Amino acid sequence: MKANQTKSGPGSNETISLDKTDALFEIYILVPVTIICIMLFLLGVTGNLITILIFKRYTDMRSTVNMYLSSMAVSDILIFLGLPSDLYRIWKYKPYIFGNFVCKFLFYLSETCTYCTILHITTVSVERYVAICFPLKAKIMITKKRVRIIIVFLWIIASITAGPILFLIGVEHRSETQPEETNECKYMDSAAENGLLYIMTWVSTMYYFIPVVFLLLLYGLICRKLWKNKHGIHGPTAANREKQHKQTVKMLALVVLSFVLCWLPYHIGRILFAQAGPKGEQFYHLSQYFNLISMVLFYLSASMNPMLYNIMSQKYRLAMSKILSPGEDLQSRNIPRSEQSSLEGTEITSFM
Repeated sequence: MKANQTKSGPGSNETISLDKTDALFEIYILVPVTIICIMLFLLGVTGNLITILIFKRYTDMRSTVNMYLSSMAVSDILIFLGLPSDLYRIWKYKPYIFGNFVCKFLFYLSETCTYCTILHITTVSVERYVAICFPLKAKIMITKKRVRIIIVFLWIIASITAGPILFLIGVEHRSETQPEETNECKYMDSAAENGLLYIMTWVSTMYYFIPVVFLLLLYGLICRKLWKNKHGIHGPTAANREKQHKQTVKMLALVVLSFVLCWLPYHIGRILFAQAGPKGEQFYHLSQYFNLISMVLFYLSASMNPMLYNIMSQKYRLAMSKILSPGEDLQSRNIPRSEQSSLEGTEITSFM
């Protein structure tokens, strides 16, 4: 996560930074931010691990939607690998002691998981659109085998498109200074000078805004379809299917909304950073606070999904109770049959 974007101008040997201290922010800001991030780490890693265990252990939870959500949980856990480095960098941004490989790898991992989350959210939303608007085609098109292939393909796309970050990030030090004293993990001066940083900033920003616009249109079409079907439902099976569709769409819409809100400050900060240009010092301090806020929201986004599942899904709550209390007899709390599937005879069910 880019918590520290340090800028240099062409022909300038000086980096804009806070020279009086090795910390980027005052202590009264750093302490609460650190406490919040540690809490998010514990909640996020624990919650996502439980989510993976639930989907793997209970056969009635192994739906195609849940396969996507399980893959997203893996991505969220990987994201938290960068938290110790981010906390270190806001407390002591120089010298960076973990080396060039760790610096590049953590930024690359963060970028890959971010792109992967966007692609998963978009793909599972498209699946819901097909399942609701074209149910007969969905029975043929959407299978677990195809979903597994799609998930692998999404990870490959995310890994490739995040590749350029390896050429933007690295450990550098100020000229005429000792590397062991001033090494920083940051955007490299050469990337800023040749325009690659500017280009990749906008590419990454479009990676966020284009899917968001697409998802707004997609969920608008889904809501219109559900509204039309509301008055044409006949029989208990059709009514139950529509109920399950609505529950699943509500849950996915909350996941999308949380992602959009948590990531918006980060991309606003990126736009400010790109607009500043190599000589733009006026946006530097403002972008630093945007970076701090976006770092917290970044890890909040990675920890929020299990909480949303717990709020929205009775099946998830019951399954989590069994995971956390294996010795407790929960057989009397059987999941209602009406919640066993959202489309009879197909594999495109949800855990709602």
